[in-house]
Amino acid sequence: MKTIANIAFRNLSRQKKRSVLLGAAIAFGVMIVTLINGFAGAFVSNVSDNFSYLLAGHVFVSGVEKTGAKLDKEIEVIRDDAVLTAALKDAGVPAKYVTRRSDFDGSLIFEGKKVFHSIAGTDLANERFLRDRLVLKEGSWDNMKDPRAIVLSDKIAGKLNVQVGDRILVSLKTAAGQNNAGEFVLAGISFDTGILGSLMGYANIAYVNELLGLASGEYMTMGIMLDDISRTERSATALYDRMKASLQLFDRGVKDEKGATTPFMAMMRKQNREQWNGVKYRVFTLNDILAQVQQIVDAINIAAFVILVVLFFIVMVGITNTFRMVMYERIREIGTMRAVGVQRGEIRSMFLYEALFLAIGGALAGIVLALVAMAVISFFNLGMDSPLFIILKNGHLSFRVPPFQAVGNVLVIAVLTLAAAFFPARNAARLDPAVALRTLK
Repeated sequence: MKTIANIAFRNLSRQKKRSVLLGAAIAFGVMIVTLINGFAGAFVSNVSDNFSYLLAGHVFVSGVEKTGAKLDKEIEVIRDDAVLTAALKDAGVPAKYVTRRSDFDGSLIFEGKKVFHSIAGTDLANERFLRDRLVLKEGSWDNMKDPRAIVLSDKIAGKLNVQVGDRILVSLKTAAGQNNAGEFVLAGISFDTGILGSLMGYANIAYVNELLGLASGEYMTMGIMLDDISRTERSATALYDRMKASLQLFDRGVKDEKGATTPFMAMMRKQNREQWNGVKYRVFTLNDILAQVQQIVDAINIAAFVILVVLFFIVMVGITNTFRMVMYERIREIGTMRAVGVQRGEIRSMFLYEALFLAIGGALAGIVLALVAMAVISFFNLGMDSPLFIILKNGHLSFRVPPFQAVGNVLVIAVLTLAAAFFPARNAARLDPAVALRTLK
């Protein structure tokens, strides 16, 4: 069998031009699919990393309190920070930062223009990492020393036609549902970093709490930034188990209900049907919020696989026709081999070895080309102010090809190539030696 494999390898080198063309077709398909897989592989980690900084955490805890005579009103609030801090410590969660935020949706008003916008109240003294992900186009972070300072994206600032230093009215509802109004001073305008940048502005938490009617020391959401994002689910489970012993908690891992596109949304829907006294807590993760991102990646990978199969069905036609031509060109050679005792199975194996070597060689070349292309593409710095920011890693496009996925692609290519070469190989093996020897070239 080793001799047959050696002959197959030699036959490929005899027809270098043909082998190179077929190998190049395979390599091109593999390169395209590997690039798509590499982009998809890094997509989730990049989006998760960037969102974790903008949302200030990997694991989150929020509280909901039922109020009113019929317990028919809800207030988003965490009143006892000490109990959560103790639970976090007892659970052994490897927290790098712990942030506390409050937020609201309200109308920003300036000189007759109005924009409905989400405002996150942050403690910028402890959230300095936010500055690494939110690049200012105008203004300065030092301006945030003003208690009523706010940072808006250039898209929102453009809609309001405001400049740094302008005073912006805000209309909102308090945590208890009462109408309220306030005034912000525009401290900075950030580059529009896509959907999240357009949906959220940042202000000082003390003033946001004042607008919401929350007391000093109260807030809405605790964000836990871990030292390793891969520990997110384990850390959330450990914290949940520790809190469950003494606090009211919503169930984690709630199955998606009809119309709930993420586990977090499903948890919120379930909350609306329950009754309780006091504050009840939610423990959720970045993965729960970004569940749809994984769905996007799955769709990208499925599309890549479909592209791979379509490309190689096209290539298979070429391989089948090529090996049929090769068989006719080698009829007398095959007859001679059969006459000296080479068995039919060995003739068939010789052709299949050629196809296998061609597939593996083309696939490896395609992977190498894809890696080179990835290195070149990732070299270019698109900047933290790019609209593509949310899918970038420190301003660069990045790629990650899961090893098992790459191996799977190679196996698919090998199987399809062998399938394309099988029938010509079988026909070659069935040739009668006497007839083959009488055939003219």
